[in-house]
Amino acid sequence: MTHVESELTGQPECWTRAAAEAEGHRGALPVAGERIALVGCGTSYFMAQSVAALREGAGQGETDAFAASEFPRQRSYDRVVALTRSGTTTEVLDLLAQLKGRIPTTAITADPRTPVMEVADDVVVLDYADERSVVQTRFATTALTLLRAHLGLHTKAVVTDARTALAEPLPEGLVDCTQFTFLGRGWTVGLANEAGLKMREAALSWTEAYPAMEYRHGPISVSTHGTATWMLGAAPEGLAEQVRGTGARWIDGGLDPLAELVRAQRLAVAVAAARGLDPDQPRHLTRSVVLADS
Repeated sequence: MTHVESELTGQPECWTRAAAEAEGHRGALPVAGERIALVGCGTSYFMAQSVAALREGAGQGETDAFAASEFPRQRSYDRVVALTRSGTTTEVLDLLAQLKGRIPTTAITADPRTPVMEVADDVVVLDYADERSVVQTRFATTALTLLRAHLGLHTKAVVTDARTALAEPLPEGLVDCTQFTFLGRGWTVGLANEAGLKMREAALSWTEAYPAMEYRHGPISVSTHGTATWMLGAAPEGLAEQVRGTGARWIDGGLDPLAELVRAQRLAVAVAAARGLDPDQPRHLTRSVVLADS
C-alpha cells in the first residue's frame, strides 16, 4: 500500500478528532463578525476557497480566499488564517512575516517543528493528520473539518459518508476514462478544484474543474464518449441530462461533498495504478515548495 492510500483511508478518524477538538481551538480561530482572509498554496488554497464560501454563507462575516502569493497586501482584515501542512512554504511564511504586528494571523499546520510557529500569532497543530506523502489528502480535509466544525456545520453523518466512500467500489470502468471534469457549487467549487489537482498530481490525468454553472459556457465541449463528469454536491437542474447527451459519463455525488472528495482521491490512486504510476512519486513535485533567496 502506498503512503497516499494509507493516509487517505485514515480520514474518518482524523475528522472525528478534529471536530471534537474544534471548541478547544476557539481562541485561535475567527469569531463571527470578523472580516477575514484565508490563504494557502495548492491544496491548501483550494481548502481555503471552500472554507471561505462556507463561512460567508453561514453569515459569519465577509471572508476571502487567496493563494498566498496573490494576497492583496493593501487590504485590511481582522484576521488572516493560513493553511500550511509543512509549515515551510515560502509564500506563506513571507506573507505571515509581512503581516506580523499589522493583522492578527493564525496558522493551521501539521508540523510544530517548523518556522511557521514563529511567524504566526496563533497556531493550531494537527500533527495527527500529518503525512509522509507528497500528495495531500488527510491533512487538507482534516483542516477543513476543523473549520467546518468551528462554524457548526460538521455532523457525524459526514464521517459516516467518508467510511462509505472508502468501502464502496468505484464505478466500474471509471478508471479507463481519458478525461475527467469535476464540478462544484458554492463551497464545493474548492473541492472540485482539489479533486482535479489530485488526479493531475497522482495520475498525470487530463482533468479540469469548474463551477457547475460555468461548465456549459465552453468546457462541456471536451465531454464525449470516454470522458467523465463528476458533480460534488447538488447539480443544477438539467445538467446531468445535458452531459449524458454528449456521450460522457455522469457521476452524481450523492454523499457529503467532502466524502465525495475522498472518492476522487481513491480514483486518482486507481488511475495511477492502472497507468503504472507511483502516486508517492509525483512528477516534478516535492512535499513543500521552499524557494531559494533571490
